[in-house]
Amino acid sequence: MTGLFGGVFARGGVGAEVNDAAWLRALLDAEAALARAHARAGRIDPAHAEAIAAACVPEHFDTDALGSAAPGAGNPVVPLVKELTRVVGPEAARHVHEGATSQDIMDTAAMLVCRRAGAVIRAEAETACAGLAALASGHRATIMAGRTLLQQALPTTFGAVTAGWLDGLGTATQALGEVVESRTPAQLGGAAGTLASLGDDGPAVLAHYAAELGLPEPVLPWHTDRGPVAELAGALARVCGAAGKAAGDIVLLAQTETGEATEAGGAGVGGSSTLPHKRNPIAAVSAVACAEQAPGLASTLFACQVQEHQRAAGRWHAEWLPLADLLRTTGSAVAWLGTSLERLSVHPARMRANLDLTGGFPLAERVTTDLAGELGRLPAHELVQDACQDAANSGRGLAAVLAERLQGRRTEAQIASLLDPAGYVGSTGTFVERALAAHARRTTRNGGRTSVNEEQE
Repeated sequence: MTGLFGGVFARGGVGAEVNDAAWLRALLDAEAALARAHARAGRIDPAHAEAIAAACVPEHFDTDALGSAAPGAGNPVVPLVKELTRVVGPEAARHVHEGATSQDIMDTAAMLVCRRAGAVIRAEAETACAGLAALASGHRATIMAGRTLLQQALPTTFGAVTAGWLDGLGTATQALGEVVESRTPAQLGGAAGTLASLGDDGPAVLAHYAAELGLPEPVLPWHTDRGPVAELAGALARVCGAAGKAAGDIVLLAQTETGEATEAGGAGVGGSSTLPHKRNPIAAVSAVACAEQAPGLASTLFACQVQEHQRAAGRWHAEWLPLADLLRTTGSAVAWLGTSLERLSVHPARMRANLDLTGGFPLAERVTTDLAGELGRLPAHELVQDACQDAANSGRGLAAVLAERLQGRRTEAQIASLLDPAGYVGSTGTFVERALAAHARRTTRNGGRTSVNEEQE
């Protein structure tokens, strides 16, 4: 994608793997592999196969011209085959596209595009995961308010929060890798999925074709079984969801009234067309903008699964653009998240100040738990709930109200200890360690770690 929106919605390296040039390359790779498969099966002279493969060079073809000619047959393969036949020498020309139908080449090209774009997406996601791992490790003891329904709940740590982002994106990326590597099959079935024109050689040609491409060999042609595309859609949408979750939380933490994290600005970064003071977390905002597109694109691809008979009329064609767009938006979402993490500054003092705003309310559950052994769960809950209501209505601190109500049961020092958030973060340390260990197991390379700037306080 280029033009007005390319800078936002084609972030990172994924754009080059899903553009017209990438699709043309994949279509030509499929045609070259088909010719070589016929040669390996002994059906054509190897010299003819190599002549066809040598002609399958993107520079020999004009994507705009192919696109303009595509309406005649409803897909770009027909004009591509015509042009390829013209480019190839006369002896080899009769073997161009032999035994295949247009959908075979389009579906195979789609799987190649998904594999190549998928590798870029995974690399971008691994970079983001490295940044998240650094945050989780460095902030395992940084206390902050946990929030539920957008209200302060119990204390947690920023390390635990980022560990959650890390595990979500890491497991989603791992799942995408499994789909891209093992469930992106080659497609070769001929006109109706029978390979009748190849006689008894059909299965052998299919096996050689898949091997030439480095794609899994399908059990049988999958012209109207769109499971591979649906699996890709689900895996890509899951990565988008994980990236969007982390980026969305960063946007919330960067709100003026919260101020617990900010993206470092700079000339032209995070500014406003009218407000000179603005410091928008624009990388995180852009990641969310990209991720928000995934559900609709995935939904279209899922809907395209219901296809007629042995070859579909329209639903197969409807997959091409949303699949490319979903690959692009997924790669862009994780690339933007990585940029946000590179720019991120964390403000532990502000986190603690926000946690202290309510005068101990987030620790009310801890007081209830402490009293439950003496009073019973429900009476303890009601006592603390009434104390919280009193403190909220009167403007007094919860510690002072509890000191009055628990006189003779708990000392002021005991109450202060119960209301100390540092002592009530549960198993966050263990969970951070588990997330980091899982990340280490998933990591296949050590380069590309992001840096995170922390505020000095």
